[in-house]
Amino acid sequence: QLPLVQSGGGSVQSGESLRLSCTGSGFTMDSYAISWFRQAPGKEREEVGCISSSDDHTYYLDSVKGRFTTSRDNAKNTVYLQMNSLKTEDTAVYYCTAATRCGVATTSWGRGTQVTVSS
Repeated sequence: QLPLVQSGGGSVQSGESLRLSCTGSGFTMDSYAISWFRQAPGKEREEVGCISSSDDHTYYLDSVKGRFTTSRDNAKNTVYLQMNSLKTEDTAVYYCTAATRCGVATTSWGRGTQVTVSS
């Protein structure tokens, strides 16, 4: 398991923005595909987006396309999830993961951070 430290999140109004951070400890983040998942109460976990390790190609859940962006800052060994135009349905606990490539299961998960969007 790779240590992932998450930060960011919080409570905002609908239409506002938040940025989540996911920082690797003791390993190089850009060697791994970093995915973002979320889980809302009573709902199944879903993958929100991923940034690949090979070419930094990004993938997004349809419902967040155009609003969410994931990117790397290799100097800080950190991956970000910028979330704009937030909606109440974006309320969930958000997790980052590290894997060999996007779409591959992994045991390396961050602890999660709460995002709450109110109307």
